[in-house]
Amino acid sequence: MTSRLTIPRRKVLQGFGACVALPWLEGMMAGAAQTASDAATEMPRRAAFLYVPNGVSMDHWRPKTSGDDFELTTTLQPLAEFRNQMMVISGLTLDKARDHGDGGGDHARALSAFLTCCQPRKTSGADIRVGVSVDQIAAWKLGDMTRLPSLEIGCDAGNQVGNCDSGYSCAYSNNISWRTENTPQAKEVNPRLVFERLFLDESGTTAKDREKRLALKKSILDTVHADANRLSSRLGLSDQRKLDEYLTSVRELEQRIQRSEQFKDQKVSVPDYPVPAGIPDDYKEHLQVMSDMLVLAFQSDTTRVSTFIFANEGSNRSYPFVGVSEGHHDLSHHQDEAEKIAKLATINLFHTERLAYLLNRLKSVTEGNGTLLDNCMIVYGSGISDGNKHNHEDLPILLFGNGGGTIRSGRHVCYPNETPLANLYLSMLERLGVPTEKLGDSSGKLVDLT
Repeated sequence: MTSRLTIPRRKVLQGFGACVALPWLEGMMAGAAQTASDAATEMPRRAAFLYVPNGVSMDHWRPKTSGDDFELTTTLQPLAEFRNQMMVISGLTLDKARDHGDGGGDHARALSAFLTCCQPRKTSGADIRVGVSVDQIAAWKLGDMTRLPSLEIGCDAGNQVGNCDSGYSCAYSNNISWRTENTPQAKEVNPRLVFERLFLDESGTTAKDREKRLALKKSILDTVHADANRLSSRLGLSDQRKLDEYLTSVRELEQRIQRSEQFKDQKVSVPDYPVPAGIPDDYKEHLQVMSDMLVLAFQSDTTRVSTFIFANEGSNRSYPFVGVSEGHHDLSHHQDEAEKIAKLATINLFHTERLAYLLNRLKSVTEGNGTLLDNCMIVYGSGISDGNKHNHEDLPILLFGNGGGTIRSGRHVCYPNETPLANLYLSMLERLGVPTEKLGDSSGKLVDLT
């Protein structure tokens, strides 16, 4: 049974300082006579850019053959379920992360150039400069269609000032998104604050309503309960079920954040790692809850553009929960020692397992005649290939989702050496409806994506 009314796409549930956007419902179609294929063409397209630091063990990453019949390597095995929605891309280069006479600082350059594809000015002062990142170019165009132009999240806090890498400002090592060439779009690492940004009304009464709601220990969903019931009573069975599943996932996420905060002081923190207040001590849980919020942001069409930094560039976080007590950055300088390479590969494997969790959540959401993942373009990778060499060519890059049917996935595509990474972004912007002639050192759009 289809929905009995037509719902505005930007309809939200409101109440008591809360503002909960809705997932895509059948009632949001222009008319009941639309076919499934018509509906699919109206699904919004989203883009997310996920970053892992310090490069990878390329021997465990890069498939030996190209084309449709490539074999998944050890590091890519957790992604087997998404093989048909995955494109392994080899041959792309981030030239502006190279020194070009500036000496050391590959980590700072890798992250700051990853989405800008511009050379960062070498400075540890306030005169930082790099370029506008691809996510913000998309946000400028698509931001008027959603409540939030973009969402920047991560799991590592970091300084915005000071010298973090061979004379480069900490702003370069800690930020992937740049609103202007001088202004980073800082990420949020506190799940509570991300949740409230997604679901709390940002009107002038928000602070007062939030304080009152918290004093009463009310859930955000409690505050919009009446509005949700009114809407549900007017929906068809299919939309009622979808709305209930969505609100249940919002509630479960809120409860997980609350539990994390409640028991935080009773847990043992990782030694020498300054965990900001309000986030899980468990890194795996932190990645998971941030992934859930990215999915909810896309599912509710609160935003169509996001960045997610798993860890800051140059991170020396240890991974004792997977048997690696050494620091990540230290292991990336493995000097071809087999034991260190094996441990680095274990860290890389953990990250792709967390990536698989995010993809599974996107795939579980039905949208039109496909899934939320079908209408996404998810880039996952690093601005360094082999951390031992600090090289920036043949980067480890994955692209997930079909971009609303505009990308032919399930392949390992090898581009000629020195193909600019920026060319991928131009191709993505075109599919988002944001055609752009030039980004950083781009030389044109990538061929062979469809």
